[in-house]
Amino acid sequence: MTKNSKIDQAMVLAAGLGSRMRPLTDERPKPLVPLGGVTLIDRVFGRLKTQGVTKTVVNAHYRAAQIEAHMKGRAGVTVIYEPERLETGGGVLNALPEFGGNPFFVINSDAVWLDGPTPTLSRLAALWDGETMDALLLMHRMTLLRSESGIGDYFLSPLGVARRRLGAEVAPYLFAGVQILHPRLFEDCAPGAFSLNRLYDAAQKADRLYGMVHDGEWYHVGTPTELRIAEYSIAHEELPVNTR
Repeated sequence: MTKNSKIDQAMVLAAGLGSRMRPLTDERPKPLVPLGGVTLIDRVFGRLKTQGVTKTVVNAHYRAAQIEAHMKGRAGVTVIYEPERLETGGGVLNALPEFGGNPFFVINSDAVWLDGPTPTLSRLAALWDGETMDALLLMHRMTLLRSESGIGDYFLSPLGVARRRLGAEVAPYLFAGVQILHPRLFEDCAPGAFSLNRLYDAAQKADRLYGMVHDGEWYHVGTPTELRIAEYSIAHEELPVNTR
């Protein structure tokens, strides 16, 4: 699959413990925490539906039965239970047979964003070039963060090639939890728990790690306070459903 080919499959990462979101996650998994009356995971699924994604895999671990019940009856959705947490990389590797060797979106279930003039997933898909990329990450400008400060994750070249910051460097971009990955990125991986960061570093070494800067709003939703900030902001900024 090469540049501008349609990407119609996705994985939503929903196996985290959500410990920083307690007490809201004492009795439910973080993906089912509501924001503005809509669960975090349903916000992601709304974006996927708009993009025309027809096949989605969701991994689950903490209170997995609730995730499975929430997804029950949805066409094209497969839930994979992880008896032991496989982290981000291991979770995607475990689901890889579902994607038939084609690239796919991978989205954190707590990724919350508002689109710019063009839907974000459409922009990513249009930029994706399977001949030169193994991973394409959505980046958000550190200067536009609403809920926290930090030293960033990545630098981007004028052509969008990504480089992780080193040591005490301060990077201008934060990885926003939305991406397109190619299955070949996992070719040398053994089953088990590992982070996707390991694969980003491998793709960077091969000059096949790219980034795209988000042109809308993005919210870090890791704690109850950050959830309230995002909820207030979105209530005052988001257009009604189906008007985009």
